[in-house]
Amino acid sequence: MKNKKFLTGIISLATVFTLTACSGGEAETANEPNNNSTNMEMNDDSGSHADMNHSGSGEVPKDLAEAKNPVYPVNSQAVINTDHMKGMKGAVATIAGAYDTTVYTVSYTPTTGGEKVEDHKWVIHEELDNHGAEPFKAGDEVVLKADHMKGMDGATAVIDSAKQTTVYMVTYPDTETGEEVANHKWVTEDELTPVE
Repeated sequence: MKNKKFLTGIISLATVFTLTACSGGEAETANEPNNNSTNMEMNDDSGSHADMNHSGSGEVPKDLAEAKNPVYPVNSQAVINTDHMKGMKGAVATIAGAYDTTVYTVSYTPTTGGEKVEDHKWVIHEELDNHGAEPFKAGDEVVLKADHMKGMDGATAVIDSAKQTTVYMVTYPDTETGEEVANHKWVTEDELTPVE
């Protein structure tokens, strides 16, 4: 009888150890997809506006021309209808500046390393190194002198698109956090609509 109890005790302990080992292995396996998911999210962010400087100083290039008759004058309000960043779309913005220029979407590899940023919106003509009077065209290679995102200033970029328009510097409340984003650069005229 003692041997039977002893044997039952050993089998019970062995079962406990086996179950513990199995559950530990399952826990690691269950965590692996979460780790991969986190890595994927980080990789997805590397080409997005995750590192964008939401607020700015309000300083603009000296040779940037103020718009003479902007649709949205300084201190007026407009609704932002673009989502360059989270918390932007649908926000009611106050116009902090309006400028006539050429705006570009650009692709570049950050000077800080990491994956290439594709079709970044927006960089203006006056934020490009050695810019002249004539605008650049799609396919041109330029050096960025803007610091909207980490690793942007000094990066070599390729112009993806170019258009002449009025661009706006805007201040708005983040629709997700409620925090003020001050002097955000840039929003184009077609990305704004009147406040109803």
